[in-house]
Amino acid sequence: MFEKTQQYYAYFRDHDLTLPLLILLVSMLIGISLSQLLFFRLRRIAARISGSYYPLLQRVMTGIPVFLGIAAGGYVATQIITLPAGVLHLLDTSFQVLLIFCLTVMGARLASGFIAMQLQKTAGSFASTSILVNTIELIAYLTGFLFMLQSFGISIAPLLTALGVGGLAVALALQDTLSNLFSGINILLSKQTKVGDYIKLSTGEEGVVADMNWRSTTIQQTSNNMVVVPNQKIATSIITNYALPDAECSLVVPVSVSYESDLAHVEKTTIEVAREVLQMTEGAVKNFEPFIRYAAFAESSIQFNVILRIKSVLDQHLIRHELIKQLHLRYRQEGIQIPFPVQTIKIQNEGGAQ
Repeated sequence: MFEKTQQYYAYFRDHDLTLPLLILLVSMLIGISLSQLLFFRLRRIAARISGSYYPLLQRVMTGIPVFLGIAAGGYVATQIITLPAGVLHLLDTSFQVLLIFCLTVMGARLASGFIAMQLQKTAGSFASTSILVNTIELIAYLTGFLFMLQSFGISIAPLLTALGVGGLAVALALQDTLSNLFSGINILLSKQTKVGDYIKLSTGEEGVVADMNWRSTTIQQTSNNMVVVPNQKIATSIITNYALPDAECSLVVPVSVSYESDLAHVEKTTIEVAREVLQMTEGAVKNFEPFIRYAAFAESSIQFNVILRIKSVLDQHLIRHELIKQLHLRYRQEGIQIPFPVQTIKIQNEGGAQ
């Protein structure tokens, strides 16, 4: 190493390097200019044909033309100028590494930006989109770093072996954490749950999804309490999502009337009241025509269901409240009885008489 340093010093001392350095500098400036001009033309073309993807292309190319120009101009200059073989090899390798760096940054930005854009289009705005985006960027940068090491002549086989063994040890130590991480990625990719959805788990937890991150999902209950559920539990649980395929849903309210009631009159009165409730209550679908369906002959009453339409499952409580209140008032005015539960009791004495 010391001998090579002495050789380079002797060469630089005995030779005038003004022209080679000038050629190198001019080549890089020309490369930057041509790169900027080329990408300016490409941006104008992309703006016309890419549509909604143009912001993504802008992000991908930000700052890249300058580095590509330096790499291209410098590489061309190394093929022209006369310098020691070792110096030329070092410059050539440096420009290759710079090119790999540019391609790595472009690839990471393109992949992560495209995934984030697609998730936002198809599944709304995720608080945890960074899970997948950061993972993709990390993989891209690690891949680029390995290519850079290989360009410098460093064998990456031992490094890959070490990473494999170390990764296995880390995976065993962080099994639960990694399980939650990949479960979170799976939730994002499945697009079956997103922030703002009202969900109910098979374990009983229900509420609005307030946040989704790399480890857990936070559910805000109607009592305003927060339930933090690990992503692994979300991924393996049976989930009822009241926001899919549409937040608008039906509300079924069970009602009973006495056997002496005129069922046609009951149906007409109930529908009138339900229609009024839909019109005056916030959260109801006002253009929906309510209806009833008789369900069963019960022990002391005839049972039926009133079917209404609401904008979201969170609106059910107020609308059910108003419907029950208005039905009770109107039934009293119309003479329709809501019977108490009735049981017939037989009393038999020891002699067998009743």
